[in-house]
Amino acid sequence: MRCPSCNSLDTQVKDSRPTEDSAVIRRRRVCITCNFRFTTFERVQLRDLTVIKRNGRRVPFDRDKLVRSLQISLRKRPVDSERVEKMVSAIVRELESGGEAEVSSEAIGEIVMEHLRGLDDVAYVRFASVYRNFREAKDFEAVLGELSAEDDARVATLRK
Repeated sequence: MRCPSCNSLDTQVKDSRPTEDSAVIRRRRVCITCNFRFTTFERVQLRDLTVIKRNGRRVPFDRDKLVRSLQISLRKRPVDSERVEKMVSAIVRELESGGEAEVSSEAIGEIVMEHLRGLDDVAYVRFASVYRNFREAKDFEAVLGELSAEDDARVATLRK
C-alpha cells in the first residue's frame, strides 16, 4: 500500500479489525519511511462492473459515486450513516450477484429507488426527481400518489 504522505511503498499494518457488519476490514497502517499513520478499508468485490450509460458510453462502476448521490438525496434527513452504508453494500451485492458484468444505469437507478423507498420517502422523491428527470409538478404528484397508495395499503393490511 502506497503512503498518502510520501508515496513510499514501504508501509506496515499495525491493526486489523472487521467493521460492525463484518463486510469490510479496517486496517491501521504506518509508513516505515515517514512514520505517517493512515487507515485503509478492504471489502470483497465479486466482479468488476461496467455501467452502460444512457448515451451508450461504458464506464467502470464507482461505489463512491453511488454513495455521493445517496448522500445528496438524504441531505438533512434523519437517517443514520450506518444504515446508508448497509444499503450501499446491499445494492452493490445485488448488482454483483446479478450475473452480468455490464449493468445499465437505468437498472442501477431502479434498484437504488427500490432501496430508498424503504428507507426514507423524502429521499426517494428527491432521487426519483433527478433520476426520472421531472419537468413539472404533476411528475412529483404522480410519485407522491404512488407513495400514499402504498401507505394506504400498508395501513389496511395492519388493520386486518
